[in-house]
Amino acid sequence: MEYKPINILLVEDHKLIRVGIKTLFDESDGYNVIAEAETGKEAIEKALKYSPDIVLLDLGLPDMSGLKVIKALTENDSKARIIILSSRYDENEIIKALAMGIYAYVIKDVNTELLLYIVKSVYNGAMWLDPKIVPILREKSDKIVPKKQTSRAMFRNTHANLTQREYEVLKLVVDGKSNNDIAKLLCISEHTAKAHVCNIIQKLVVDDRTQAAVKAIKEGLV
Repeated sequence: MEYKPINILLVEDHKLIRVGIKTLFDESDGYNVIAEAETGKEAIEKALKYSPDIVLLDLGLPDMSGLKVIKALTENDSKARIIILSSRYDENEIIKALAMGIYAYVIKDVNTELLLYIVKSVYNGAMWLDPKIVPILREKSDKIVPKKQTSRAMFRNTHANLTQREYEVLKLVVDGKSNNDIAKLLCISEHTAKAHVCNIIQKLVVDDRTQAAVKAIKEGLV
């Protein structure tokens, strides 16, 4: 059985970094860099032209902010899932990017194997946040991640209709696990894992698993 490769648009203005990332994907099974862009304008044009599965996007582009690229793609109904790959730790940029619906925020010192895993996880519908981000948000913005985390009992009081199993699944969603990963970790079928995720989305009154993960972080579950 043939598997469709994950089609990626790589947006990075530094050629050396871009070549290195492209080489990583080219040498790994299941990934296909269908286009590259050095500027925001070029990124928007190529995203709309090639319809990639994943846009791997640097925020610091020479002609415009990566946030403007995200906005343009959203307004043009791009179906691509956006992963920010940046060296920037700016609180406001992170918050805005999350609010705009990105699937992952990754710091550029990520190791190669983990980057491949993140791209595949996002392709399968998961969200992933770099571990360095949560402490920054907790320190600078109580509204995003409270300094004093909500207890599990308090979270249950707020969302009493979540089952114990759904709590376990939600924590794995926050960790960026795909339905397949969740199934393996909890020794359940992928169909059951997907059903749990759907139930969580409905019970937390959000639109997708990304919003469920963000809400869990805001509520202090993780």
